Amino acid sequence: MPYLHLRLATPPSDTLAEHASAILLEHTTSILGKKPEVTAISVEFVSARQWRIGGTPLASGPRHAFHLDIKITDGTNTKSQKAAYVQRVFDELAALLAPLDPTSYIVIDDVRADAWGFGGRTQEARFIAASTL
Repeated sequence: MPYLHLRLATPPSDTLAEHASAILLEHTTSILGKKPEVTAISVEFVSARQWRIGGTPLASGPRHAFHLDIKITDGTNTKSQKAAYVQRVFDELAALLAPLDPTSYIVIDDVRADAWGFGGRTQEARFIAASTL
């Protein structure tokens, strides 16, 4: 049940949003093992005039950038899985957004199971309900 928020410093494009979302869904499912039917992805476009790296707006040169924030339940993925995810997603978004500034970030937030959920139930409540003691 991850939630992904992708910010792109590039001109808005429905096609780009679709391609980026497909990349994220594929790797969130295949590498992190998350269920696609409860994976939520939002894509936001930010003006290159508003995005600065080292104090310089991206609009000053022909480059793009992104920031991905993904929230997953704490303890559900290994360090190796998260490292593979960061590498694969970065590589594919770099190819999609070329030329990409390397100062583009992926942040995986490990959220406690009792601190978030969907459908009105926390992840911890779901785990307890599914457990047979």
